[in-house]
Amino acid sequence: MSVPGADGELGAELVCAIDLARAAGAEVVRMRKLAVDVEMKPGDEPVTLADKRASDMILTGLAARFPKDPVISEEAAPTPEALSAPRVWLVDPIDGTKDYIKGTDGFSVMIGIMRAGRPVLGVVYQPTIDRLFYATPDGAYVATAKGVEPLHVSNIADVAAVRFVASASHRSVELDRVKTTLGIDNELNVGSVGVKLCLIALGVRDLYVNPASKTKAWDTCAPEAILHRAGGRLSDLFGAPIDYHQLGQPSGLVASNRRVHDDVIAKLAPLFAHLRPPAS
Repeated sequence: MSVPGADGELGAELVCAIDLARAAGAEVVRMRKLAVDVEMKPGDEPVTLADKRASDMILTGLAARFPKDPVISEEAAPTPEALSAPRVWLVDPIDGTKDYIKGTDGFSVMIGIMRAGRPVLGVVYQPTIDRLFYATPDGAYVATAKGVEPLHVSNIADVAAVRFVASASHRSVELDRVKTTLGIDNELNVGSVGVKLCLIALGVRDLYVNPASKTKAWDTCAPEAILHRAGGRLSDLFGAPIDYHQLGQPSGLVASNRRVHDDVIAKLAPLFAHLRPPAS
């Protein structure tokens, strides 16, 4: 596969991340065909042997190519200073584990780089359909069997016309209130946070709202890099940028094609006033 962007800034890192995501993706698909061994982590979240195997593969590969860079994976305890490093990799070996366990396509392998507190490189790979989303500071692309194409968000500017994307396994009553408040009725359900943001980057979805506080930095680093380069925007429920100086994201997520973002934040403010963090 020709990789547009491989000759630009972070090109070597991009090629490495793509190779590792593809290899890890092939391995977790192979393991799912054999058996899915599930354990429960704190917070009642499932984890499989495939999550751990993919994490080990990616961490080993990054350590071999970029030994000076700290890496934070969902399945490996980070060093205390990792988030404050000038450059750090963030890895979610299987984003959308519940979809993986169910045998559906709505999971992905995600690898990103954060530099100076902001995502600058992202790879989100859906192995069962061989669809690869990626971005560097030079651009954002999607690669499929048909070839590689640049990504760009939709031009929809009317909130009532947006195509909503939501979690397949964490569907809540709050999301029904979100849809009612915004006046939208078009909804697609997908497990992986990364895939949801990439569908917005692809221009086939326009809005994602997640009121929960369970999201972590590895859930958003790679796909935010892609969404940003495709023209979209990610914030918390109140319009503030995601704070990558902490692992947890306590104030929810709103991702959009940027055109509807401010209007969505304003309309949802009364719904989530109780979640607003106190002024510092």
